[in-house]
Amino acid sequence: MPIILLHLLTMEITDDMINKLLHLARLASVPENETSLRADLEKMVAFIEQLNELNTKDVEPLLYLTDTQTGLREDYAAAPIDPAVALSNAPVRDTQYFKVPTVIKK
Repeated sequence: MPIILLHLLTMEITDDMINKLLHLARLASVPENETSLRADLEKMVAFIEQLNELNTKDVEPLLYLTDTQTGLREDYAAAPIDPAVALSNAPVRDTQYFKVPTVIKK
């Protein structure tokens, strides 16, 4: 668990802590938002405290969000497509380019 979260779990959320988090995130302090920021931080800490109550003794750590062993094909070099073949089914074409409608006008 990151050090800052451990720090949040062991202490109440103070103005100094909020200012330090804002500084670390390179955000400006806006007095109108400090109340909602404090409430959001308290909700996050409460959620983390709930997670700490879970028994994760036999749970393997998640190293990657996706399984890189499945769903990916082997990457290999292949011969390029002949331009004439690539353009053969294009509805509008030039000698060596696909023609598409203008999207951005000057």
